[in-house]
Amino acid sequence: PGAGWSVRQLYYACDEGRPRLFDQGLPGFVAGTHEPDRGFVSVLLLPAAAGAALARHAGDDHRALALLAPRYSANAHAFSTRYQNCNQWLAELLADAWSADGAGVGPDTPAERRARAQRWLRDHGYAPTEVVPPWPPLLAVALLLRWLHNDDHPAEDLAAGRYRISLPPAIEAFVQRREPAARRLEACRTARHVVLRVDGPPLDDGCTPGPGDQVRSF
Repeated sequence: PGAGWSVRQLYYACDEGRPRLFDQGLPGFVAGTHEPDRGFVSVLLLPAAAGAALARHAGDDHRALALLAPRYSANAHAFSTRYQNCNQWLAELLADAWSADGAGVGPDTPAERRARAQRWLRDHGYAPTEVVPPWPPLLAVALLLRWLHNDDHPAEDLAAGRYRISLPPAIEAFVQRREPAARRLEACRTARHVVLRVDGPPLDDGCTPGPGDQVRSF
C-alpha cells in the first residue's frame, strides 16, 4: 500500500471463478502481454484536481471494492449491473470519483452504487465501444463460456448482432472530452525498438515511428 509504480486493476481469478482487485507492479503490468516481442501501453496524465480525486478513490480499498461486482463477464454490457469487466470497473470508478454523489461512502449496496455511477456516465455522454462480431454465431458461442454472457444485453442489441462494452478506447475518449488538458502518452515495443509518442494519434499496429516520436533501439 502506498508504493509507487504500481497498477490497481480488476482481474478474473479463473481458479476461483470470480473477479478480484489486484495491485501489480508496473513492470509486470507492461510486460504481461500475449506477444513477448510486441506490446502497447497508453497513459493519460490528468490535470491536478481530476487526478487527485481519482487517486483518492482508486487507492481507497473500501471505495474501490464498493464498485466491484461479484460476477464477471468479459463482454459485460456497459449499463447493466448484472456483470462487470475490468474496463467497466474503471469507468465506474471514474464516475464515482468525479461525481458529487461519490463524495462519501454511504450504506448503499455495491449494485446501487454501480447503478448511480452508470447513470452519471450516461448523463455525461459516456459512449461504450460498439462491438460487432465478424461471425454472427459468435453471439451464441458466448453462452458456452463462463466468462462471456448475453443475458445482460438489451434484446435489440442482440437482434442487431452487437455488444456495447466498456473498452479502453471508449474510456480514453470520454476522459479526453471531459478533461481536454489531459496529456496522452503512448509507447509500443517490438524486438527491435521502443517508440514513445506524446499527444499524437494512436500508434499503428506495426509500432512504426512517425515524425516527432522518440525511438530507442535495442
